[in-house]
Amino acid sequence: MARQSISFTKPNDEWLKNQVASNEYSSKSELVNDLIRQARKQQVQVDWIRAKLDKAENSGFTNDTKEEILAESKSLLNGKI
Repeated sequence: MARQSISFTKPNDEWLKNQVASNEYSSKSELVNDLIRQARKQQVQVDWIRAKLDKAENSGFTNDTKEEILAESKSLLNGKI
């Protein structure tokens, strides 16, 4: 695993310390890695939605129903796509 040296603002450092102190995470590194994983997953979702919007805008219409779009969105959020 690559080692990095990063600096935090005082409020962010305090928040990290509190998360570790409450035994949510065993270390700041574990917490930061989890936050990055969450951000990466969120970016995948944003990219998927952006692609759907671009496709819809370029085609003018979608044949998917509201229900189908909602079901597909929920499926993505649950990690099934």
